[in-house]
Amino acid sequence: MAGGERGALAIVLHTHMPYVEGFGTWPFGEEWLWEAMATCYLPLLELLDGGAPLTLSLTPVLCDQLEAPGVPERFAAFVEGVRRDSHERDAAGLRAGGYEPMARELERSFGDYAEALESLRRRGEDLLGSLAPYAQWTSSATHAVLPLMATDTGVQLQVQSGIKAHRNRFGEGWRGGFWLPECAYAPWLHRALEDAGVRAVCVELTNLYGMGAEEHLRPIATDAGVLLAPIDRATISLVWSAGGYPAAGAYRDYHHHTVHHHNPWNNGGGVYDHAEALALAREHAADFVARTLARLAQANASAPGAGLPGGGLVVFAVDTELLGHWWYEGLHWLRGVVEECALQGLDLVRLDDGLQRCEPAAVQGREDWRAITWGEHGDLSTWSGPAVAELAFAMRSAELNLLAAGAGAPTAAVRELLALQASDWAFLISRDLAASYAHERFEGHRRALALALAEGPHAGVEDLRNLAVHAARPMA
Repeated sequence: MAGGERGALAIVLHTHMPYVEGFGTWPFGEEWLWEAMATCYLPLLELLDGGAPLTLSLTPVLCDQLEAPGVPERFAAFVEGVRRDSHERDAAGLRAGGYEPMARELERSFGDYAEALESLRRRGEDLLGSLAPYAQWTSSATHAVLPLMATDTGVQLQVQSGIKAHRNRFGEGWRGGFWLPECAYAPWLHRALEDAGVRAVCVELTNLYGMGAEEHLRPIATDAGVLLAPIDRATISLVWSAGGYPAAGAYRDYHHHTVHHHNPWNNGGGVYDHAEALALAREHAADFVARTLARLAQANASAPGAGLPGGGLVVFAVDTELLGHWWYEGLHWLRGVVEECALQGLDLVRLDDGLQRCEPAAVQGREDWRAITWGEHGDLSTWSGPAVAELAFAMRSAELNLLAAGAGAPTAAVRELLALQASDWAFLISRDLAASYAHERFEGHRRALALALAEGPHAGVEDLRNLAVHAARPMA
């Protein structure tokens, strides 16, 4: 078969960080941004600069933070001060306790941070500018779960602000790819998306069609013209699942850590061996490509007629931060996947290109579809269930209060609403990850929104620093 007839793989990296710049330090706050820069974003650039045809989605709220004044200097202080000191302290403690191999591993691992800082300096301390050539997809302004918005106007504010920010930063080359935060999709979003120029979104349809169904390998055309690109959970689960590759014994254990949260152990309980882990990552990369080819071949063999249009398209979508941060060896695995695609004859394409080569299927029963996500249970419960229902209602109430102010709503109130609507606060609370921090941040933005509405046009915006500088005005 020709390459196109065998189908293709599109790897989508959804790159997002909660709005933490300027809010708090260890263990909850802007240190998350510095960690992501050091362990994920800067190392990923080395792969992108090498020509890897990956699809990079950058959320506007992450971009807001990366271009904030003082970020390079504070990142350098984090690496040369906090991380150097914490590695040295933990290495000394392990060595004093007779754990020499673990001490050496911590000394080695600090090199990751030093290399990231050197990479940033080579790039003129402009991380966002370095990412700009690869920023194909955008998202809503502050990563809001769009089906939870109270009004069409609220959806438009999030969507149009995000797209405006992307175009202002990266030019007019955007081809209409829009990452729905949390893959949260509902048919009633179509008009707002189409009006904003969106041409394609990723959706999670596993609950609709079942794991491994061939329907996940073909885009779906909606009446509004927006293409739905199903992500393929059967392929994603090779990585993102309890028994996925990152759980292998030789990989670094993310959860077992020293006093200052460093990780000299592997998942098997022994001392982490970096060379052994990298060799395993290459094996898993080869296995991943072979399994993806087999998935496409099986789907084409079972499809009626001549098989899937274009041989089918596997959309492998994950949070970028999974690779390098949560799964320490993940970027090495990804580099191996890129290389193995060439060796094994699997077309690796950017998603925009992949969608062009696949004739879309007609949507069936769209009017019966509920709101769906890639979250737990495939629904909205992570962001609106009992643990966070109060937040969901508060966000809707705040949205309605802002819209009631009409064209006179102050800019400060608009920006506070965007910050309040971020999916991150409910996610952290539902998963009991930094829940107290999430509650504090949510309530802070809620109070600031109410104060801004009360103060009217004279409300200040300094507390929001760099957030959503491209926010559109809500309609009266």
